[in-house]
Amino acid sequence: MITMLAAVGALTLGAAPAQAAPKDPVRALESMLKPGRGVHVTDTVTGSDGTSTREAGSGKGVYGFGEKGLSGFDLTMEDDYGTQRVIATGKTVYRTGGLLKNVLPEDKPWLKRTGGGYPGGNAQIINPAEPKTVAALLKKGTSSKGSVTGTITVKDLKKVSSWASRLNGEQDDVKISYTLTLGSSGLVSRVRSTWELTELGESSIVTIDSRYTKWGSKVTIKAPDPKKVTTKLFG
Repeated sequence: MITMLAAVGALTLGAAPAQAAPKDPVRALESMLKPGRGVHVTDTVTGSDGTSTREAGSGKGVYGFGEKGLSGFDLTMEDDYGTQRVIATGKTVYRTGGLLKNVLPEDKPWLKRTGGGYPGGNAQIINPAEPKTVAALLKKGTSSKGSVTGTITVKDLKKVSSWASRLNGEQDDVKISYTLTLGSSGLVSRVRSTWELTELGESSIVTIDSRYTKWGSKVTIKAPDPKKVTTKLFG
């Protein structure tokens, strides 16, 4: 009888369904990188002087994909200077609103620049739509229950991220603390980054909390009407 029960127990254990292995975030991302597709992003920015915390801005928009990574973006951001919008197609970037309202003609409210890279403002400094960036953060971080937490310097981030590559060299030693939240698909659903920023001799702690939805959805990014674009500022 004992032998029979042991045999039945072994059969029962063996019949239990195997748990699915977690999906590789880098491969999951690479499967999304198709022209005409993209991801929606919402950013919330907070600032702290060490004693109090305040909301410093927000942003929302879309990233567009090419076969190898990010091909463009369309972001609208709110901060202390008002509303600004940044559109990128390839390495051409168009900006309007914010402080630019004071230095652009009314009939040409868009400023055109080349070079691409980080759009500034309230945009997330870590871009989870870049396979090399995701791979580096996974390697440096510690995984626990669907999230990855770690620290990376701006200098090291620039080595793997085209998005961050044009950040000011003076910021290279800044350490960014990050947490990536991974969905069941392996794709990043949330990025939280925190670092200390020093401006005019005053330091503050900046945190950007970003949510990513609709991975692989259809995305169309269009440059502004050429008639409303200029490459020159007043003066």
